[in-house]
Amino acid sequence: MDCCIWGLQSHFFQKYLPLNLLAAIVLLAGASTASEKPWTEVRSQHFRVITDGSEGQAKRLAREFEQIRFAIAGVYPNIRLDSGAPLLVVAPEDENSAKALEPARWKAKGFKPAGLFRHGWDKQFALVRLDEVRPEANEVIYHEYVHSVMHLNLRWIPIWLDEGMAEFYANTRFEKNRIMIGAPSWRMRVLRSRELVPLDTLLHVTPASPYYHDESKADIFYAESWLLTHFLFFGPGMDRGARILHFTNALQEGKKQSEVFEEAFGDPKQLEKNFNQYAASLALNVGYLNVPPQAEEKDFASRKLSLAETEAELGGYSLWSRDLTTARPLIEKALKDDPKLGLAHENMGFLYFTEGKDEEAAREFTEALQLDGKLWLSLFAQTMMSPMAHSGDPTDQDKFREALKRVTTINPLFAPAVVQLARLAVSQGDLKQALEYSRKAERLEPARAGYYLLTGQILRRMGRGAEAALFAKHVVERWPGADHDEAVELWNSIPADQRPPDESLSPIPLQGARATEGRVKAVKCGEGGSGMTVTIDKEGQPLTFVTKGSFRGGFADTLWFGEDHFNFCRHMEGLRAVLHYRPSTDPQYAGEIAVVDYRDDLPNSASNGAPIKDVSAEKKP
Repeated sequence: MDCCIWGLQSHFFQKYLPLNLLAAIVLLAGASTASEKPWTEVRSQHFRVITDGSEGQAKRLAREFEQIRFAIAGVYPNIRLDSGAPLLVVAPEDENSAKALEPARWKAKGFKPAGLFRHGWDKQFALVRLDEVRPEANEVIYHEYVHSVMHLNLRWIPIWLDEGMAEFYANTRFEKNRIMIGAPSWRMRVLRSRELVPLDTLLHVTPASPYYHDESKADIFYAESWLLTHFLFFGPGMDRGARILHFTNALQEGKKQSEVFEEAFGDPKQLEKNFNQYAASLALNVGYLNVPPQAEEKDFASRKLSLAETEAELGGYSLWSRDLTTARPLIEKALKDDPKLGLAHENMGFLYFTEGKDEEAAREFTEALQLDGKLWLSLFAQTMMSPMAHSGDPTDQDKFREALKRVTTINPLFAPAVVQLARLAVSQGDLKQALEYSRKAERLEPARAGYYLLTGQILRRMGRGAEAALFAKHVVERWPGADHDEAVELWNSIPADQRPPDESLSPIPLQGARATEGRVKAVKCGEGGSGMTVTIDKEGQPLTFVTKGSFRGGFADTLWFGEDHFNFCRHMEGLRAVLHYRPSTDPQYAGEIAVVDYRDDLPNSASNGAPIKDVSAEKKP
């Protein structure tokens, strides 16, 4: 398990989040502030770095990011490297500066990291301390950067290869005129001291496996996944990575790992024998690439940020880290120092949104856009919070579509806006156009299970149930938790004669719990987000449920505010909630919540101006 990944992300985007984790992220934060001096910004061809250290250090860091990006492309020449969520590299000059940005982590006992990587749906951040110059210090950053790139391109990848590939590239070494790929990892120490996991076991590790989350077993899992990936690149008969590329591509075509592993790498027993010999060897092969032209530091632009810009950038880092206590004073000071700074207004808008102050948030997004028309995220939030986002009036819908298209013009890779265009097309009865948008969203973010389910729902409405069933099955076989159960729901909504014969899919069982569902009428949370009361409308009758202690919760990928701004206590009204609960002994409540999943159902379609009844709404999972 990655020790330095903080918050709500997991490599396969399982969206089960305990409420007390959200509360802890907010409450543990201290009142430390960032540096009072302006920071420096460095821009290379593909990366942006801000630092309170030296310009030269920031340029070195930008060059290394350019080189690892180039190294990935050198192996996968057709890979997509740019995300709709831009990456900002935040480079504090020392531990004190990092502590001001991460007060909760420095208050907690244990390891104080040299770097952090925060995956996001609309922004991503890498924090890299400049006083840590050891190659392994930045390993976690490059590891997570590789994950972000791989997940932009792959519909599914087994965990051993996902982690093995990230470890393989995380150990890239940068020399003056060349890049070393496949350098030995510090995990060699683990391999020298532990017995290897049988290959068949390694290949079938899942997110629920002890090898993935048990610290005593995770060390050997990560180490062996790295070495197996290294072997499949550089081992005898592996054709310098051609075989692993063939294997990865076959998985994207929907083939099962068990079907294509032997085809790509040969007899598994012989492969394991060769692999064990490779593990026992004292020397490993490596590869070299020449330094790319775009990695010349002298060509990188740099400038000194204003104090307000510095405060806004660092406030955004804390805000996307869900550390509101640290974010608020930075954002407020940015607005005081420069009331005309669009980014500061955008950040204040999302701060208000997190607090449930939607009117104030909408005003801030409008102000941000008036000051800076390129702030696509403000445009998207303003559009989704406007009345036209929920209007059935054709004129409003036309305006809504044009606003979403402006978002995709500014940021063509931003999938959530494409998802909303698909939903709009559904509501207007243009299912063909909706399908085109949905498939585009899949291509932009292939690691989000909900986008496949969106496609499946649209196909089902088009009467193409057999195809929809394949999408449901694809998700069930690859994603756990809320995504799995939502896919089972889609499967069960498809007419039986359109599903594969003699096949059935089942939701994940929860011992001793009952299930129900309904539209959310109200959600109330206690101080600091602890304790929650959910009231749903169940066939015209209100039912109220409470949490006592921890619980699991999930949400649909198609919610417009997505993972970055999801909060169990806000903006849930009107959504369909699927609840697993244990009956309550208190007559005021129907039960105690064990699991709650929020669904973002498709709107009803229109045909010649008349609504079409959505039969899936009557289907029960």
